[in-house]
Amino acid sequence: MMQRFKGLIKLKQARNGLLSYQRNFSALPYDAQYDDPQDQVLVEGRAKSRAAILNRPASRNALTIPMVARLKRLYESWEENHDIGFVLMKGSGKAFCSGSDVVSLCELLNEGKMEECKTYFQTLYKFVYLQATYLKPNVAILDGFTMGSGAGIAVPGMFRVATNKTVFAHPEAQIGFHPDAGASFYLSRLPGYLGEYLALTGDKLNGVEMIACGLASHYALHERLDLIEERLGKLITDEATVIETSLAQYGDLVYPDKTSVLYKIETIDKCFSHDTVEEIVDALENEAANSYNEWCKNAIGKIKEASPLSLKVTLHSIREGRFQSLDQCLAREYRMSLTGMSKRVSNDFCEGVRARLVDKDFAPKWEPPSLEEVSKDMVDSYFSPLGELEPELELPTALREPYI
Repeated sequence: MMQRFKGLIKLKQARNGLLSYQRNFSALPYDAQYDDPQDQVLVEGRAKSRAAILNRPASRNALTIPMVARLKRLYESWEENHDIGFVLMKGSGKAFCSGSDVVSLCELLNEGKMEECKTYFQTLYKFVYLQATYLKPNVAILDGFTMGSGAGIAVPGMFRVATNKTVFAHPEAQIGFHPDAGASFYLSRLPGYLGEYLALTGDKLNGVEMIACGLASHYALHERLDLIEERLGKLITDEATVIETSLAQYGDLVYPDKTSVLYKIETIDKCFSHDTVEEIVDALENEAANSYNEWCKNAIGKIKEASPLSLKVTLHSIREGRFQSLDQCLAREYRMSLTGMSKRVSNDFCEGVRARLVDKDFAPKWEPPSLEEVSKDMVDSYFSPLGELEPELELPTALREPYI
């Protein structure tokens, strides 16, 4: 069964690659000591490189408006600086990045500050596109939580180093949102229907599994990261092959253990290849009844915890992503995010954040409350053009072409 993955296990250059979870969004105390945007993203200078360090450790480095704006400015300036050969990004503490600071976004919405939310998503998605089209080698060290848009700012890059501490997930549907920041592009390109499974259930992958399915380009033990950074810091190069060799020098050839979800790929394909969420749930229930499979029951439970509307929007997004370029996915995700923020169709985003991250009663009141009550018009509204008065997301596609 694992023959489908063994070809992906080998560490490879990123140009050939793809680009309890309820608390992994920013539900933790706000990092008051990091109010200054420069403190939220630190910079380390090396001989021929620069490192950006996400620095909100108490919030698992959840992204804020100032953070994504600073990251975009830094990466743009570093790309233009001829003295810099390559760049690196990592996180402080026990996380790379747990995604967007959704609590702060909901606070902005409740204060009527929709324009600030738009600015956040515009800047975030433009930074993702910048990563995917970056003219210099770039490395992301995914040590610890790498979730939601935290994965989005790294997966499109050239080198992604997973570790034995890495936890990857897209639990957005469980808080009434959708996998964004390019997720509909790279999830839709995972083996079989693994992307649909991860997006609808919010289930996690570890670092070994990220290597196996192509989300990471390299794997190294957490304990070796200091050696890797020391080695990279001494490099005087802008050659991707030199950086690749240095990363591989400290890497490990690893295989998923027998408990990995990747061993369930045939069942995943059988159940998650269906056209609707209802059919997927029915397939899982039939599989659970026929095989007494506990994994199927767990998958059903996770799906039923999520927003019914978000589940249908998410499935449609992944399916469209299979046939779209990264820039098309980002432009569509921007429409989807603005529709979700506007509350025109539903208040599920803020309700999900309230239930899981603020009040923590884990009893969201979804609108609509069931899959059967989610109409086609509701789903379609997330994918409709924004209209004359609302500009679409503009990306520099004529000047920058992704290599993924």
